[in-house]
Amino acid sequence: MQIYGPSQVHGPQALAGPHTVRAPQRPVAPTTPATGDQLDISEAAQLISQAHDVPDVREELVTRVRAQIANGSYETPERLDVAIDRLFDEIG
Repeated sequence: MQIYGPSQVHGPQALAGPHTVRAPQRPVAPTTPATGDQLDISEAAQLISQAHDVPDVREELVTRVRAQIANGSYETPERLDVAIDRLFDEIG
């Protein structure tokens, strides 16, 4: 028997009470397709990585220029013109 205040008396009820007891439900996990980790590298980062792979001293170029200086073929009028033009561009 349950008593709801002085004016409401109800008759006998089941042991479970007036409310039904539901079995606990497992939470439903959202179904998402299985995905793995992904890494996207920008083009700028790829270029920087490639720049780090270039050796600090290009030995073959140094050897070739030393040989040209030694035999007198490094300084040509064309190279001097380019050097002078670059100097003037830098100065002003």
